[in-house]
This record gives sequence, structure tokens and C-alpha cells, in this order.
Amino acid sequence: MDNICHSLVGLALGEAGLARRTRHATATLVLAANLPDVDALLYFAGDPVLSLAHRRGWTHGVVAAVVLPLLLATLIAWWDGVRRRRVRRAGRSAPPPATWRDLALLATVGVWSHVLLDWLNSYGVRLLMPLRDDWFYGDGVFIVDPWLWFVLAAGTALSWRRRRRERRHYRRGPSSGRPARVALALGAAYAAALVASAAAGRRVVERQVQEAGGRPARRIMAGPVAFTPFRRDVVREFDFGDSYEVGTLTWLPRPRYTVTGQIPTDAPKPLAQAAARTPRARHFLSWARFPVLTEEPAERRVRFGDARYERGPRAGWASIAVDVPTEAPSEAGAMRR
Repeated sequence: MDNICHSLVGLALGEAGLARRTRHATATLVLAANLPDVDALLYFAGDPVLSLAHRRGWTHGVVAAVVLPLLLATLIAWWDGVRRRRVRRAGRSAPPPATWRDLALLATVGVWSHVLLDWLNSYGVRLLMPLRDDWFYGDGVFIVDPWLWFVLAAGTALSWRRRRRERRHYRRGPSSGRPARVALALGAAYAAALVASAAAGRRVVERQVQEAGGRPARRIMAGPVAFTPFRRDVVREFDFGDSYEVGTLTWLPRPRYTVTGQIPTDAPKPLAQAAARTPRARHFLSWARFPVLTEEPAERRVRFGDARYERGPRAGWASIAVDVPTEAPSEAGAMRR
């Protein structure tokens, strides 16, 4: 998910009541809710293909989900100690120290919320890194979802206003956190419904295809569409074939799958096999879920794309071009599918 959504989840968790656990609780939740995206710095390191190969991997896996919260809690506890010493040196009384145990707990909640949210969409996340490099996809929520923004922002703002009002009137109680808790519950129910919609959509598509006499698919994605939960982008891959079938599933007024086209994949040929063995192509194919390739023999160039985002390999963030040197070997090689 986008970092606005991650940050809103951290703020909502704080307003829901977790901010009372210790000093710097809300800051810890927001930072932790964004911390796994530290691997996005790879985008600024040069080759964007390298960032695709490593995004949502090491910093999103099970080991990082344990290590990152401990590192963040230690850093915030150290920073809190530095600030408290400065206050004492200025001759003022220092506030109570932040509790490392509570900071670690809050950081764990924030980091795991990030990983779970990233799993929800079709980009996927490598949950088992560094133990295994497998991708996991929820196919439920589009990577930018304004409905989640609205619910979380509204719940957080209402709780913040209630808390300010209670403080102004010298009242304290759990009622201020109720809007944020309701917002988190609604957001969770919404996300769960969309993940269920993806699973049901795959079954609906296959049933309608079989009723029409079409070929069964080996793999199928019923991915989310921006702004509307009632439509799904579909990609179907067959056991044998040289193309993907793409289409649209609409839920209203009744479930209906419509084929919109075919994306040629081309059988691996000598030039494509040579290109697939280059480091640049291997990085891209380690990320691609439905790889598409097109040869340009005259330029000794192969274009790689992904049918999730590109209706054919062309210039774009989900497409690359690999030039194959004349002396490149042309023997058979396996392309990751």
C-alpha cells in the first residue's frame, strides 16, 4: 500500500488507545508502519530493475518483522534518553522515560501492519525472506485506495478532537478512542471483503469460461481496480499456449466476465533465452508474475513486461528492454515463469 495509508494506520492505532502505553507511542507506530519501505531507497541507487528484484523482500520478511521493531524501539529509547538528559541539564524536571518494552511492542504492531497491508494488493510481498524467495499476493486492495484513506482519516480526526475536548475539560476515558477503533474495524472488514472478492472472482471467472466451452487456466489473477471494488482485472495463464487471456470481471448488476484481449507471450527463442540469462532480465523475472516478452531481432533486443500492469511489453515502469550482444550464446535456457 502507499505510505499515506500506512501512516494513517499508525495514527489510527495510536488514537485507538495505544498512544497511552508510553511516551512517543504515536511516533513509534507511524515510523514502524512505514519502516519496511526503507528498501525503496534502492530506487535512488540507479537501476530501477535492481529495486524491483529487492523490493518487498528482506525488509518485509519474517526475520525483518522481528529485527526491525527491536532496532526502532532501541533507537527511540536512546533518543528519548538524550532529550531527557538535555532537559535535566537545563534545570527542568524531565518527564518519565519511555518504556523500551512498550516501544518494542508498538513497533512490532506497526511493522506487521505494514506487511499485512502490502500483502493485500497484486504487487505482492515476500513474506518468507530471507528463508525463501516466494511471492504472496492477496489481490484484494488496489495499491492506492482513497476509501481506506477516508475511513482511517475520519476516525483518527474524530478521536483526536474527542481527546482534545476531554483534556480541555479535565476528563479522561476510553471514549475518545472509539472513532479510531471503529475506523480500524471498518477498514479491516473492507479489506477482508475485497480479498474474499478476489478469491470468489477467480471461481466465477473459471465457471463462466467452462460454461462457454473455454480452456481452463493454470493460473488466474482477479486483481483490484482503482477506485471501485465492483470490478476486477483478470489475467489467465494456460498450461500450453503462447498468450495470456485478459479481461474484466464486473460484480454488478450480476457477476460477468468479459474477455478484452490476448497478450502474446511468445515461446522462448534463442534470442529471448540469451536475454533471459542476463543479470538485468533475471532481476526483472524474479519479480514478474505474468512475464511477457517480445523479440526485436533486427536490434538484437528483447522487451520484458508483466501482464499485471502492461497490456504488452512497452516502455513503462513494469517493462524493460534488454540488448543481447552479438556473441551471446543461444543455447536453450530456462526462463522463470
